[in-house]
Amino acid sequence: MCITTTVPVNTTHASKKARRVSFDPCPDGFTDTTTLAHPVLTGSLTPPANVKVLNFSPGPTGLDPEVEDEIKDLFNSHRICSMYLSHRSPEFGEILKEAVALSREVMSIPDNYEVLFTHGGGHGQFAAVPLNLCPNGDETVTYLVNGTWSKRAAVEASKYCNPKVISSENADDGTFTDMPKMDAIDPQSKYVYLCSNETVNGIELHSLPQLKNCNAPLVVDASSDFSTKPIDWVGCNVGILYACASKNIGHPGITMTIIRKDLLGNPSKYCPGVFDYTTNVQSDNLWNTTATFNVEVVGIVMNWILRQGGVEEMESRSKQKAKMMYDLIDTSGGFYTTPLSEAHNIPLRSRMNTPFDVAGGDEALTDEFLIQAWELGIVGLRTVTPFGVGKYLRASLYNGVSVEKCKILVDFMKEFAQENMHQFAEAQR
Repeated sequence: MCITTTVPVNTTHASKKARRVSFDPCPDGFTDTTTLAHPVLTGSLTPPANVKVLNFSPGPTGLDPEVEDEIKDLFNSHRICSMYLSHRSPEFGEILKEAVALSREVMSIPDNYEVLFTHGGGHGQFAAVPLNLCPNGDETVTYLVNGTWSKRAAVEASKYCNPKVISSENADDGTFTDMPKMDAIDPQSKYVYLCSNETVNGIELHSLPQLKNCNAPLVVDASSDFSTKPIDWVGCNVGILYACASKNIGHPGITMTIIRKDLLGNPSKYCPGVFDYTTNVQSDNLWNTTATFNVEVVGIVMNWILRQGGVEEMESRSKQKAKMMYDLIDTSGGFYTTPLSEAHNIPLRSRMNTPFDVAGGDEALTDEFLIQAWELGIVGLRTVTPFGVGKYLRASLYNGVSVEKCKILVDFMKEFAQENMHQFAEAQR
């Protein structure tokens, strides 16, 4: 027995249609006739059976099929799979060494930087950064807040130091459509913090800034755009850069944290060992049990990037995908819009995450859009988040999303707009 739900279509108009969709079998012997929300409207990422999944989730997200096949092969290797290897075994020592070396090669990481694999995700680094750079607990630092994650990082940092927040948040509605003013940075700051790509808000710095009148090291949360474009480590005075693996370089459970060596050696006495950069460097990334399998996956992804043509090729693909999405939105006659519209700061539009609404946020058309996409295997455009749903959907175009997959999404969006434009135009009168 399976549950069947009636999903209304275009319910804001006189002509009401309905589609019946079956999903998720009931337990044996149980029959449920209750009308339920369609699974995709609750954030489900499982499309109908026998439909190829096209995952546009903001993270965790999919990896390239070639990478996925290599990961599967780890379980059929002549050696024990890294998921089960001791982190202190010579076999894992080679895996760790290779993952670091490949990461250095892909991202041109200079020799005066250490590469760590850390725990706690980005939220862990929200605390680890001030705990490692502010030993006294009252140091002044600057946080450039241009979206959800930098705002959250600044709140966390306030427990361990004295952050000066320079925000571009719009006072009237709490949105972000610009970058903070760089000339307001406190020149005495111990460090300057920014998030290079705000996934929720669709704002990206396509190159890191060179700070003027301030010698403080730059701390970068690059969780969602690392490995998608080159980094000028020296010219931009990068002190620390970290990236959660689950967007572009692997899957959840590990974070790559890159620290310039001159910033080591003076953490707060309250810094836990698991967050202490100096302790972890001195123990060769093995102060405690690292996520062995995840480290090997990072190495596999980095090797794949090299085979594709390196970070420059990833950047080229990102530009192609983003152009397809934004060109469609900008030429849709208002059927699709994005927070950073043509009237706003287009150069800040994220290549990684494209927020967009359907028909001005019309609930019935948005639901129908999601259902039709789901039937084609297109999932992840609406996910449940701590920040609510709102009218915007999001297409996330990380390295694992090919140009071809992006084109499938764009073609669907174009067709959906054409089919529903008259209805949308009538509603605007």
